[in-house]
Amino acid sequence: MSSEENNLIEILEEGHKVDIAKYIDYVTAPQAGAIATFSGTTRDTFEGKTVMELRYEAYVPMATRYLSSICASARSNWDIHKIAVAHRLGAVPVGETSVFVAVSSVHRGDGLDACKFLIDELKASVPIWKKEVYANGEVWKENAEFLEKRLELAETRGSLVKKHVAGEHKRSCCGSKVRVQEDEDHTDIAGDNKE
Repeated sequence: MSSEENNLIEILEEGHKVDIAKYIDYVTAPQAGAIATFSGTTRDTFEGKTVMELRYEAYVPMATRYLSSICASARSNWDIHKIAVAHRLGAVPVGETSVFVAVSSVHRGDGLDACKFLIDELKASVPIWKKEVYANGEVWKENAEFLEKRLELAETRGSLVKKHVAGEHKRSCCGSKVRVQEDEDHTDIAGDNKE
């Protein structure tokens, strides 16, 4: 089986709940000595405000591609058997699951590390947007992981050394020509290794 055949990725339309047992059953295998899971649920308060529900929207085709890429990255770093990722769209009331990740592996360390990586990368880069609905209003929220990744990318870009191309003083639509030299530690500034 190819590694993509060992991934179950679902973006659930509004009104469909996350079936945790389905995803645990999917990753269960005789050769897997560990199943690590993460279940993200709607909590009832945020910074002293009463939360009524969360609402999610997504660009589904792109979200699915990003999730596939994240799964491939996890597989390249840890010895994983199967991965299941599910995310709900629409309203998610207090106490219900909005996102679920399950990873099976031979040993617990790989499963636990991969599970953390998967949920952190999902929240940092997958085009799924969250609105928190309070008793007295609502607000679109950016995940802390997204903000951290954006800061990390900005710092990475800031470490690139720009040098003017010798003898080139012509102006173009974008200003003078520059050559960008990458720092050895920062070869992938977009964070999107495609393997």
